[in-house]
Amino acid sequence: MPSIRTEGPQDGPLIESLLDRAFGVDRHARPSYRLREGLQPVYGLCFVAEAEGRLLGTIRHWLVQIGDAEPVLLLGPIAVDPAHERRGIGGLLVRTALGRAAAEGHTAVVAVGTPSFLGRFGFTGAARYGITLPSLDDPRRLLSLELAPGALDGVTGVVVRASPESASCRP
Repeated sequence: MPSIRTEGPQDGPLIESLLDRAFGVDRHARPSYRLREGLQPVYGLCFVAEAEGRLLGTIRHWLVQIGDAEPVLLLGPIAVDPAHERRGIGGLLVRTALGRAAAEGHTAVVAVGTPSFLGRFGFTGAARYGITLPSLDDPRRLLSLELAPGALDGVTGVVVRASPESASCRP
C-alpha cells in the first residue's frame, strides 16, 4: 500500500500529468474544473499517494459557496494512476482527506463523481438538499456529505466559487 502525505509545491507537475492520464487532456472543460477555475485548493486538504518514489494518486479540496450558507468543501479531483487502479488507493485518499477535513472543523463536502464510488464513504445525492450545479449533464453526479450532523440542513442553492478571501492553498 502506498504512503499518503500532504501535497507539496514540488508535486504540481506530476499531479497535472497524472490528471491528464486519468481524465484526458480535455478535462478542463468539465463543470467541476470550471467551478474551481481561479481558486486555490485548501491548504492541508490536498494529498498524494506515492510508492517507491512514484506519484500514484491525488486528491484535493476547494471552498465553494451554496446560497448564503458558510462555505463548504468541494472534493476533487481524485485520481489514481490508471496502471494502479482498483488497489484501494482512491479509497485511502478519500478516507484520509475526509478525516482531516472533519478534524479541522469542516462540516460538509460536495463532489461531482460516481455515486457507486463516493457512496461508500457516505456521500448521497445533493438534490435531496436542493443543492444544484446547473452546468452538470447528470445531476445525480452531484453528491454531498455532512461531516457534522445537520450541517446541510437548510442549505439550498447553486454551488458557486467561494470568494477568493475564503480559500487558500498555501499558508
